[in-house]
Amino acid sequence: MKKLPLFNPIYGIRPARGRAQEIIAPPYDVVNCAEARELARGKPLSFLHVSKAEIDLPEGTDVYSEAVYKKAAENFRKMLDQGALIREKRPSFYIYRLQMGGHVQTGLVVGACVDDYDANRIRKHEFTRPVKEDDRVNQIKYVKAQTGPGLIAYKQIPEADAVIKKTVKNRPEFSAAGQGGVIHTLWLLDDDADIKTIVDAFEKQKAVYIADGHHRSAAASRIKKMMVAERGAAHTGAEPYNTYLAVAYPVNEMKIWDYNRVVKDLNGFMPDKFLAELGKSFEVAEVKGQAKPAARREFGLYLGGKWYLMKPTVKIPAKENDPVKALDVSVLSDLALNKILNIKDLRKSDRVDFVGGIRGLGELEKRVNSGEVKAAFALYPPSLDELIAVADDNQVMPPKSTWFEPKLADGVVSNPLL
Repeated sequence: MKKLPLFNPIYGIRPARGRAQEIIAPPYDVVNCAEARELARGKPLSFLHVSKAEIDLPEGTDVYSEAVYKKAAENFRKMLDQGALIREKRPSFYIYRLQMGGHVQTGLVVGACVDDYDANRIRKHEFTRPVKEDDRVNQIKYVKAQTGPGLIAYKQIPEADAVIKKTVKNRPEFSAAGQGGVIHTLWLLDDDADIKTIVDAFEKQKAVYIADGHHRSAAASRIKKMMVAERGAAHTGAEPYNTYLAVAYPVNEMKIWDYNRVVKDLNGFMPDKFLAELGKSFEVAEVKGQAKPAARREFGLYLGGKWYLMKPTVKIPAKENDPVKALDVSVLSDLALNKILNIKDLRKSDRVDFVGGIRGLGELEKRVNSGEVKAAFALYPPSLDELIAVADDNQVMPPKSTWFEPKLADGVVSNPLL
């Protein structure tokens, strides 16, 4: 049985021409149920009826119940039957451009090879949580399609660049405004020669990197195993379920934002004593205005209505020796959250919370000023190079290390299982 290439064209399911603005929706995991209900109000074709189908069930419904997945499948099928969604007649790639203000990134919608994910050629940098993985498995199993793409980063490839630049001169299938005013534009890439160029170019790559969507990726791997067992001798290795839905962007076009931390208590310290403890490992200086880190190894602290800029005064491991310990998120955890505040495990502690940098430092001030938390730490965003170094070293980054914006929308393209 021949192995599939790293990236494969797919029988994409996408909005019919003129319907995208009604359909595309924020990713399922960036809005809660109440927000999703409001966003989908009066929009029967919003993809939230598929990705968060609990909005069509009584309030209080368990979001992991079978009823939710059945409703998602029913809504997805209805959109296909109505012609709001259409399935490609032949396997194709797509080009997917995101524009947020002056930032533009243009990449490829692909079927990423599950075997390459399992073999760590599609490299990971985060742990997954079983409950979230199970949720994605059930969503795919009932809907019979992968409806939310993973985000993949790759080192720039001239051959791929050339195909993308040529294709975006054509008329797009759609261009629609999503949450936050982000413009989502999709082109069909179905020329046989261009498809071969893309397949061949990526097949030469040693590795590509999951930027976001670890649970989607892990779920697709589990779904493939289930489908192989279910189909038995009928399994050929070429079915769509042997790939998973992903959008791949060159690293030079992607933007990682800071992922900041807020803490609910100071572990018994009064603010002045807490600052003194920080002073054993950091240079701490009060600043006028917000202390937004301008470079690696700078940290902002908002405490008691004042901003402080912090810089470590102790030796930090070099990236070459330990790419995880060298991350700023690790430095903050090791020298402040763990050492002083006794927050040992960011995945389990209920004393720390995380705020995406897209919300700005004003959100940190708001959380502290409200009394909800005692202090907030602002970080400088990690680079794609740091993410790649961790993944290449077969390690994982600390929880909530990376926040990518702009976000991919759900409903742009789905990948059927068969």
